[in-house]
Amino acid sequence: MRAPTNGPDVAAGDVLLAVENVSLSFGGVRAVSDVSFDIRKGEIRAIIGPNGAGKTSMLNVINGFYHPQEGRITFKGQTRPKMRPYEAADGGIARTFQNVALFRGMTALDNIMAGRSLKMNKSFFWQLLRYGPAMQEEVEHRARVEEIIDFLKIQEIRRIPVGRLPYGLQKRVELGRALAMEPELLLLDEPMAGMNLEEKEDMSRFILDVNDHYGTTIALIEHDMGVVMDLSDRVVVLDHGEKIADGTPDEIKSNQAVIDAYLGVAH
Repeated sequence: MRAPTNGPDVAAGDVLLAVENVSLSFGGVRAVSDVSFDIRKGEIRAIIGPNGAGKTSMLNVINGFYHPQEGRITFKGQTRPKMRPYEAADGGIARTFQNVALFRGMTALDNIMAGRSLKMNKSFFWQLLRYGPAMQEEVEHRARVEEIIDFLKIQEIRRIPVGRLPYGLQKRVELGRALAMEPELLLLDEPMAGMNLEEKEDMSRFILDVNDHYGTTIALIEHDMGVVMDLSDRVVVLDHGEKIADGTPDEIKSNQAVIDAYLGVAH
């Protein structure tokens, strides 16, 4: 399974998504203020900052949940004003959430299958009958899902309702559901939140494997700075809705503005 090819092709290392002078306000509160950065195809791009910096609001702008009052988002060379989340998903953008957003009464397998819904072409009538062309289509999509289950090493929990799973495995199932959409750009909102050290190590390995094996470009929000520095190719730093730094992990670690705002004031 590889990333989709909807829209113009983007070569590895070229700009896949550009955020240009984006501002977002809620009433009198400005969540994002004149922020610009880009995400290059094939990279792992981290977005960091203290609580309230505007990180999740920025992801919500990228996948169409929020519409900025100023600026624009360009994806694969196409500017998409007021893009809806389903349009972002159909165009090749998938995401996970800070708080796990799964169907708790459904099995891990069925949750990941839900990620294939945009790929299914047969009508609801055929899917309801589960006969003929619809059955063949379901078999094909099921095979893709089984590949993802094997990739994430969750074979043993595939038939268990996700509400009964430990938190770390729920996060892995949510990642699987996003991968089932075959995204070109995967947005991960604090994928390590609430995990112990072993679970973080597992998730870090899977993020690297997704990037390498599937060729998926990843934008990552994460508070664990060790994870950010180990995984990321480039890092953009927000503080109070404004961009204060942008560069490689080594450049970010030595940036005094970042040290003061996020890592703690140096003495």
